[in-house]
Amino acid sequence: MSNAKGSKVKEGMSKESKNQRTLDMYVRLCEGKVINKKTESQKFGVDERSIQRDIDDIRAFLCDRSESNGRDTREVVYDRTKEGFIMIGDEPSMMTNGEILAVSKILLESRAFTRRELKIILDKLVKGCVPLKNMKLVSDLIANEKYHYVELNHKEHIQDKLWEIGSDIHEYNLVSLRYARANAPGESIKRIVEPISILFSEYYFYLNAYIVEKDNYGKYVHKYNYPAIFRIDRIKKYKRLDEKFKVTYANRFEEGEFRKRIQFMYAGKLQKVVLKFYGENPEPILDRLPTARVIEQHDNECIIEAEVYGKGVIMWILSQGSRVEVLRPESMREEMKQILQNMLKLYE
Repeated sequence: MSNAKGSKVKEGMSKESKNQRTLDMYVRLCEGKVINKKTESQKFGVDERSIQRDIDDIRAFLCDRSESNGRDTREVVYDRTKEGFIMIGDEPSMMTNGEILAVSKILLESRAFTRRELKIILDKLVKGCVPLKNMKLVSDLIANEKYHYVELNHKEHIQDKLWEIGSDIHEYNLVSLRYARANAPGESIKRIVEPISILFSEYYFYLNAYIVEKDNYGKYVHKYNYPAIFRIDRIKKYKRLDEKFKVTYANRFEEGEFRKRIQFMYAGKLQKVVLKFYGENPEPILDRLPTARVIEQHDNECIIEAEVYGKGVIMWILSQGSRVEVLRPESMREEMKQILQNMLKLYE
C-alpha cells in the first residue's frame, strides 16, 4: 500500500514537473528565444527525448489553435543556423510589426496629444500589442520621433474629456458648455447642445453638436438645421444636464456621411459646389472631397461637382493655386475673387 502511494506521488510530481517544463519553454519561445534540446535536457535533468516530446506537445497545441482560429499562424520550427527550435508566425490578438509601426507613426504625425499622453499611449501599444521578441525593434524605430515630438501650443489633456463626451453621445444627454472663442481665448460663450459625434482633423479633436434653445413652450429645439463644431481643447467647462434628447432613426446623425462633406471643421449649410480642375489627373481632388465626381472631361481639364458643408472648402481651394477654379455657387465664386484681390494687395 505504501509503495502504491509513493508511486502515485512520484507520478504526480513527474507530471507537474513536465507541465512546468513545457510551459517554461513555451513562454520562452513566445519571447523569441531559441530552445536547444541538449541545453534544455541538462537544465531540467531529463533526456533529449523528453524535451522533444515537450516540443511536440507545444506544436500540437499551436496546431489546434490554428485549426480553431485561422488567424493564429504560430508554429515551432527547427532553425539550423541557430541550432535550436524557434517560434514563427503571429498570434491573432497581437498586432503585426507593420501594423503597430503604422499606428505609431500616425499618432506621432497627428500631434493630437501632449508629450506625456503620447508616451503613455505608445508604451501601452508596444507592450500590449507587439510580440515580446519584437518590442525592442519597434521601440527603436519610433524612439527618434518620440524624442523630437512637438506638442501643440494648447497643451490640454483631453483624454478624459473625450470619454465623458463619448458617454453623453451614447446616452443622448443634453450638455452645457463654456467655449473659448478662437479670436478671444480669454472670453467664452455658453451653449446648450445635443452632442452627436467626435471627429479628428488637422491636429485637433472636435465635438459635433446641435445647438439648442428653448421655444415658447419651454422645449429645447435646434437653433440651426445643421450641427455646430467645437474644438474640444477650447471647451473650458462641460456639464451634463439632467435631460435627454431624442433621435428618431430617420433623423439620426450619420457621422461618416458628414465627414465626407466637411473641410477643416468649418460648419455651415450643406451646399453643392462645381469646380474646374486644370490638369490631367484630378485624383487629388477626388481623394480630398469624397463626394466629388467628374461630370465633364476635356483635354487637360475637367468639371467636378461635390457636396460640402460650410465654407471650409475655400481654404483647401486656395491651397490649390491656379489648378482649381470655382464655377458655382456664384456667391462662393465672388467670395474667392474678393479673397484673391485682398491677397494681391499684400504684395503690391
